Amino acid sequence: MGFYLNNKSKVSLYKSEMQRPYFVDKTLILSELFPLIESGNSHICITRPRRFGKTVMANMIGAFFEKDEDTKEIFYQLKISKSPEYEKHRNKHDVIYIDFSKMPFLCEDYNTYISAVVKKLMKDLAEQYPQCGVTETEAPWDALEMIRSKTGERFIFVMDEWDFIFHDNTFDEKDQFKFLRFLQNLLKSQAYVEMAYMTGILPIAKYSSGSPLNMFNEYTMADTGIARFSTCFGFTDKEVLDLYQKYSAVTEKAGFSFQELKIWYDGYQTADGESVYNPRSVIRALSENHLGTYWSSTGPYDEIFFYINHNLHEVKEDIVRMVAGEWIEVSIKNFTAETMELHSREDIFSAMLVYGMLTHKDGKIAIPNKELMLKYEEVLQRREMGYIAKLAKRSQEMLHATLQRDTRTMEEILSLAHDTEIPILNYSSESDLSALVNLVYLSARDSYRIEREDRAGKGYADFIFYPIPPVETALILELKVDAEPETALEQIQEKKYALRLKEMTGERKVKGRVLAAALTYDRKTKTHRCAVKELDMSSLQYR
Repeated sequence: MGFYLNNKSKVSLYKSEMQRPYFVDKTLILSELFPLIESGNSHICITRPRRFGKTVMANMIGAFFEKDEDTKEIFYQLKISKSPEYEKHRNKHDVIYIDFSKMPFLCEDYNTYISAVVKKLMKDLAEQYPQCGVTETEAPWDALEMIRSKTGERFIFVMDEWDFIFHDNTFDEKDQFKFLRFLQNLLKSQAYVEMAYMTGILPIAKYSSGSPLNMFNEYTMADTGIARFSTCFGFTDKEVLDLYQKYSAVTEKAGFSFQELKIWYDGYQTADGESVYNPRSVIRALSENHLGTYWSSTGPYDEIFFYINHNLHEVKEDIVRMVAGEWIEVSIKNFTAETMELHSREDIFSAMLVYGMLTHKDGKIAIPNKELMLKYEEVLQRREMGYIAKLAKRSQEMLHATLQRDTRTMEEILSLAHDTEIPILNYSSESDLSALVNLVYLSARDSYRIEREDRAGKGYADFIFYPIPPVETALILELKVDAEPETALEQIQEKKYALRLKEMTGERKVKGRVLAAALTYDRKTKTHRCAVKELDMSSLQYR
């Protein structure tokens, strides 16, 4: 067994993964790779955010193809075993697997780093092919071509964390360029390459035919028209439902419903219109029997919010609108490993899309789920957000006033939001009003699941606040511009929005009171008026 060449550790790692209680079979990606191997000299790069199963996939690919290990006991029970090409390729190839995030001991510069990679690879080749006269002082591409010419052997390259060098502060731009050239020399137009499978977070820069790695076909999180591989990473709705059923069967007291799981971790849109979940977070939630933020904001994620804080004039209004649940139009740019500087609104949002902090559909972006929404709510309350942070901090007072039916305080806080020195919105429509309403009720998310334009009764309520125990009081908010508060209250009653709270399959029934709140704005007088009324739930029914 070599360090990089046909390393059996990938078999062990994938076998361990498969034995976990919430394992999802993604082996059908192999059927997409078989034709690439058949054609030879194929290059594919699939990039996804952290915690989206990239390393598990790379381990699986390595375990399936590499020689010197019979993996029948693993794969015979998985989906790929039904493929007619299954036996033709299982354990029939030389696989060179390199995880570029594995730094050598006491590494302080690029030369030490890449020299360690080359040394290990050359040692493997010399030991595996002694008859070819390979020495450890040769360039790896020369040694590999010598092996191919003498034995006819070709190699599958599996490279994980390919973009590590672009994230680690040990390396500068010159080092990054040298690394791209190293990969180019190793992989481009080399007859010994059967297939190169590369994965990481950052897409490759391919601005012209002269780009070092222009031989790769790329599949990214920001793809808008290419659906290939889109459901191979992340969990689909059906896959999560299957996992939830397993969880329900073995858990004495389930801590959450499938719908709640979906709200927390779903929402990433694929090119063919299907949504996918963050897999790591789903598995942690099921394993811990608890919904929480398991996707930590480390490394590049902190960088993104750093740039947000320093480009507020570009993105401030958009962030508020997205927290309010809106989709924002934006031109997505080619954010890549070579273009990591963020100068504009488009740069920032393109980067956030690549890092999995936004989702996109039909030229628009949005916050995908509650897990990420909580991070944005933190951002809104940072001091750098100025008056927005001040308004967000008054949100606890706004919620308390609503529950106490204190309309004077409600109107005061809404007026403060509107009369701020630098208005955040034109404030001429219910959409503008809803963005501000979302801001002034920000803290309510700690004790409520908030749904915007939720189907209820005979129409759509602007906002429904579903209480999270021990909170019992539910809220229905209706927003109006140039209308009386009483009109909004009448609409809530007439269209029976409260039925959503009374009878809904799969949700905890609301035990406490239900308050209807009307929030209005008059454009002529530039004043807000509010009204709050408790609803009689006992007589509420469909007719």
